[in-house]
Amino acid sequence: MFGLSKTLGSLFKSSKIDEAWFESLEESLIQSDVGLPTTELLISKLRKAAKTEKASSPDELKTLLIDEVSALLKVLEPFPNPLFESHKAYIPEVWLVVGVNGAGKTTTIGKLCKLFQSQGKSVLLAAGDTFRAAARNQLQEWGSRNQVDVISQEGGDAAAVAHDAIHAAISRKSDILIIDTAGRLATQDHLMEELKKIKRVIAKALIGAPHHTLLVLDGNTGQNGLSQVKAFHTALGLTGIIVTKLDGTAKGGVICALAQILQAEPKPAVLALGKGEGIDDLAPFTAGQYSSELFN
Repeated sequence: MFGLSKTLGSLFKSSKIDEAWFESLEESLIQSDVGLPTTELLISKLRKAAKTEKASSPDELKTLLIDEVSALLKVLEPFPNPLFESHKAYIPEVWLVVGVNGAGKTTTIGKLCKLFQSQGKSVLLAAGDTFRAAARNQLQEWGSRNQVDVISQEGGDAAAVAHDAIHAAISRKSDILIIDTAGRLATQDHLMEELKKIKRVIAKALIGAPHHTLLVLDGNTGQNGLSQVKAFHTALGLTGIIVTKLDGTAKGGVICALAQILQAEPKPAVLALGKGEGIDDLAPFTAGQYSSELFN
């Protein structure tokens, strides 16, 4: 259950729909990381839909609101979802994984590794976080759990690790190569430039790579998550987002705000949601299901 559904529980049990009810709904949406512009849009659409459908009960309004949020989120739904396709590639499919410290990148990579293996694909990992030995060790641990090799270097250049990993993936005929990177704030220009360099080196080493540039986003970051997405997308051209830590503490509304700000094409899709610490806790994102979970 998301935090938003908890805050709306009493509101949708109300027997009276009036201006105060709409104001309470607006306040709850804003507090749940939906953001002011998106909240105003949803409230406006809900009022119009309620008038058109002659809806007067909280249950009817909840159904209409779920429909409006689902329609809003549809632009972020991947079709098809590259995480859940079963075909094998003729060349290694390269996934470059980025994000800020603490977002859950390495744990997410472990989950991706297990997911791809369950599809019968061979996976190779690259420890592109050359700043922290702990990060390399954590990735090595995930590799051991999944019985997957990890390409790494002590210190050195992250782009060199990516370069070596691509050639290793080609020689081993790996289906998937997942490249981890050092966590960084979107405001750290020199580190963002390093990410651009890594991406350029990958593109030179293998035409068409990286095939996916994936941002791991902490679902608890709220409106700060929007600036992260904007900065990483501007620098790298994200193709996908995985939202983590949606295991009961997150308010859940930030994805609604993302749908509002990501209007220009091409936009990254929300590929999956991390709903726990377990290695299998990675669920595909669908607009309808997510919208329903927000309010139920």
